[in-house]
Amino acid sequence: MHKVRIIPCLDVKNGRVVKGINFLDLVDAGDPIEHASYYSNNGADEICFLDISASIEQRTTMIEVVKKTAEKVFIPLTVGGGIQSVKNIKSLLKAGADKVSINTAGILNKQFFRDSSDEFGSQCIVAAVDAKKHNNNWKVYSHGGTKDTGIDVVEWVEELQSLGVGEILLTSMDRDGTKKGFDLKLLKNITKKLNIPVIASGGVGSLEHFRDGVKIGGASALLAASVFHFNTFNIKDVKDYLIKSNINVRL
Repeated sequence: MHKVRIIPCLDVKNGRVVKGINFLDLVDAGDPIEHASYYSNNGADEICFLDISASIEQRTTMIEVVKKTAEKVFIPLTVGGGIQSVKNIKSLLKAGADKVSINTAGILNKQFFRDSSDEFGSQCIVAAVDAKKHNNNWKVYSHGGTKDTGIDVVEWVEELQSLGVGEILLTSMDRDGTKKGFDLKLLKNITKKLNIPVIASGGVGSLEHFRDGVKIGGASALLAASVFHFNTFNIKDVKDYLIKSNINVRL
């Protein structure tokens, strides 16, 4: 039985951590290197940085942030946001990232997923999928959640698996920042179709939500932001609760 990973997510804009609700209304939440270092020392299994400014000027800022973080943090670091080329991936891995998360560029060109996993290995490539409910199914959104691609989420994740990605980072845009819990129906629909790990993201507000993400949703890893950044509870609280719920975690 695999051990469920707990992953704090840091949305980084202009070198600062921000947190919003439903992808908007961003609030400053501090210094990314301090946050990452704190989480690393307090039981996080991995850290995820999403560069949500991701313009050319900010790309270099992010590389600096990754370099400084990698010097202090000794758990896997995933970096995403605006990654468009094998060259981008190379520079992030060189700066100290362990994995990269690809979204829009891979939607615009599927071959990018295949090329990246061939070049760096599946274990380095995470496909980020931003999903929004449309009637009885979910559609994939690109460009930081602003553009409806019309692609069906379930079909897309199956294709991503066949393109060689190592895991899926699945964010429910409807639940993002709401603290109402993961979209379990979405999660379940995805995890039952795939053999690769799925990281659940979007909506955690209570310890029960973490449990349900695994027990009902079938997630291999659980990602959260505001509940950690604003100290609603810490990673130890989450792991203790999951252990009591008979879920295997890394201690």
